[in-house]
Amino acid sequence: MLSTRIAGIGMYVPEQVFTNDDLKEYMETSDEWIQERTGIQQRRYAHRTEETTTTMGVEAAKIAIERAGTTAADIDFIIFATLSPDYYFPGCGVLLQRAMKMKEIGALDIRNQCSGFVYAISVADQFIKTGMYKNILVVGSEKHSFGLDFSTRGRNISVIFGDGAGAVVLQPAQKEGQGILSTHLHSDGESAELLAMYNPGTHANHWVKDKLADFPDAPIADMFMSHEMIDKAQNFPYMDGPSVFKKAIVKFPEVVMEALAKNNLSTTDLSMLIPHQANLRISQFVQQKLGLGDHQVHNNIQKFGNTTAASVPIALCEAWEEGKIKEGDLVCLAAFGSGYTWASALIRW
Repeated sequence: MLSTRIAGIGMYVPEQVFTNDDLKEYMETSDEWIQERTGIQQRRYAHRTEETTTTMGVEAAKIAIERAGTTAADIDFIIFATLSPDYYFPGCGVLLQRAMKMKEIGALDIRNQCSGFVYAISVADQFIKTGMYKNILVVGSEKHSFGLDFSTRGRNISVIFGDGAGAVVLQPAQKEGQGILSTHLHSDGESAELLAMYNPGTHANHWVKDKLADFPDAPIADMFMSHEMIDKAQNFPYMDGPSVFKKAIVKFPEVVMEALAKNNLSTTDLSMLIPHQANLRISQFVQQKLGLGDHQVHNNIQKFGNTTAASVPIALCEAWEEGKIKEGDLVCLAAFGSGYTWASALIRW
């Protein structure tokens, strides 16, 4: 059976930088307050009308395709991971296919939020291994800034997220022992509503109503979209931060160790861990729990914030560009997010 390698990687972040001090113009907050809780110093925001989730994905894809030594015409499948698509439907995969003037190839959209890119890598790996496709473009892209509550009311969430995109081209590995060694996917929907965007939706929020006594701040709505929802700010994401943190610091190291154990390896063998950039405090806790040195973990949430599905490929690309990842290195990608879902991929570069 074939194995799968990352043949090319690219990233794109918007030019517009928003520091923590910039956010003070819109809400009651401070640089100290944000850094203490998240480690974030600044983030990038896409142009309101000229940049979309798709256009950012295209820019990252162009770089990845060029570095893979191939062309858009050679791509035979697209997997696009995002929680912030251009449209409710269709998904961004077909929009990217159109924008890049590709052949009439398949385009799959992945909705696993923060874990989306790692899930997408796992799916692509199966297609490469079976020989169904030879050049798969995997994209993670997000434009959060258009859908956040930039008021004091929404600051616990809005200060965290940024915009950007990352992409890789996957191909059959050329050397024995090279490429993706294994991937590991998990989910637990028991607490799905603790990190979610309820509206617009078709659910009528029955779960939230039942749990209202436990979660009084969760938004309630009975229609797909209404003026009342907007007036009550019910069209913004909801997050129970402490609950997410507690789950993440358990499942993050678990899924990394699962990948290492599957391949009879240990943390001392790991050259680089690329964690989803959810919160610097989570990454630091995971690093400490796994006993990893600073040279074994790459974090960039300080500069870009949490870009959910885009965070792993952006961090991976940046680490590679900085020379932190070289041929033969053992690299682990890991993510945890809404769902809850969590995943890892172990790669021999």
